[in-house]
Formats: sequence, structure tokens, C-alpha cells
Amino acid sequence: MTQPARAPINPRLVLASAMVLPGTGQVLNGQPVRGLVFLFFMLLLGGFTLKTAAPDVSLIGKFAGGIFVYAIAIYDAYKTARIRTEVWRHRDRQQQATQGVAPE
Repeated sequence: MTQPARAPINPRLVLASAMVLPGTGQVLNGQPVRGLVFLFFMLLLGGFTLKTAAPDVSLIGKFAGGIFVYAIAIYDAYKTARIRTEVWRHRDRQQQATQGVAPE
């Protein structure tokens, strides 16, 4: 009998952490380098749009590049967590079926 795989982190927890602090969702998903890349590009594009935006543009407009990358990072973290959770559920059900255990 094999050891059952540990369940991945709840996708909603990953979503909440990604919304609070950029890059933490990727870290919770086991992709710390990807989280650092998102953080780097968020700061890079946020700084770029801050320097190139017209003086009369709102604060949101001045950081639009960084906010865009931030939104993509949130979506990416949640999507990856959902996929990992569904793959784990599928494998767990298959393993239970092969062992003759009724699924819960």
C-alpha cells in the first residue's frame, strides 16, 4: 500500500494570500521563482508607467503596468492552485477505486 499524497493548499487560501502580498500565491503553490518573477515585473512596469505617465494622470494610471501584472499574478496563483487540487482529487479517487474503497 502506498502513502497517500498530501492534499494541496486550499485554492481560496492561495487566492487570499496572493491578493494580500504579491507573489505569495506562487510561493504557496511551490513556485517561488515564478513569484519573484511576477514581483520583479510588477515593480518594473509599475516604475515604468510611473515615470512615463503624464502629470495629470491619476495614481491608478501611474501604476497601471504594475497593477496589471499584479492582477495576472493573482489569477495565475489561483488557477494553478485549482488545477493542482483537481488533479489531486482525481488521483485520490483513482487510488481509492483501485484499492476498493468507496469514495467519500
